[in-house]
Amino acid sequence: MANVSVFNMEGNEVGTIELNDAVFGVEINENLVHQAVVLQLANNRQGTQKAKTRSEVSGGGRKPWRQKGTGHARQGSTRAPQWTGGGVVFAPVPRDYSFKMNKKEKRAALKSVLTSRVQENKLVVLDELKLDAVKTKDFVKVMSNLNVENALVVTAAQDNNVVLSARNVPGVETSVAANINVYDVLNHKTLVVTKDAVASIEEVFA
Repeated sequence: MANVSVFNMEGNEVGTIELNDAVFGVEINENLVHQAVVLQLANNRQGTQKAKTRSEVSGGGRKPWRQKGTGHARQGSTRAPQWTGGGVVFAPVPRDYSFKMNKKEKRAALKSVLTSRVQENKLVVLDELKLDAVKTKDFVKVMSNLNVENALVVTAAQDNNVVLSARNVPGVETSVAANINVYDVLNHKTLVVTKDAVASIEEVFA
C-alpha cells in the first residue's frame, strides 16, 4: 500500500495516510482511460447541427432553361449544390454522439487515473478543508500554502463555502467524491483530496 503525506491548510505535513491498492495501486490501462475520456466528451456534445440538402431548400422546382440550344451547361434546378442558394451536399443532420461503456470499464479507468496521480506525486491529501465563509482570498491562500495552481479539489460532501470560494479561481475545479470522473482528474495537474474524501472513494471503488 502506498503511503502519502497528509497536509493541513497551512501547508504543513501533519501525518501520513495509507492508500488502498485496490483503488490507488492498480495496473494502469491507458486504452480504457482513453475510452472514458472520449465517452465523456462525446456525451457532452449537443449534436444539434443542421443544414439543408437540395430537397429541403425552398424553390428550384422549375428547370431554369431548356436542355439544349442555349449555350449554357444543362441544369435541372436552381437549388442544386453548385448554385448560390442551393442545397448542401451530404448536409449534417441532428444526431446523438453518445455511446456506452461498461460499469466495470468505467471504474477501471477511474482507478487507473487515480493510480497515475499517486505514481506521479500529483496527489495531495488534506486533513480537512473548512472555510468559515465564502472568501476567495482564503481559498487561494490554502492553494498557495500547498503550492498548487491547477487542481481538482475533491471533498467528501458538498461544502458551499468551498465551492463558491473556488468558483472564480482560474484552473481550479471542485467536486464531491461521488462525482469524480476520469476527464476532470486528467484535465488538472494536481488532485487535492481531503482525508474524508479518500475514505469515500475507497469505500465506493475498492
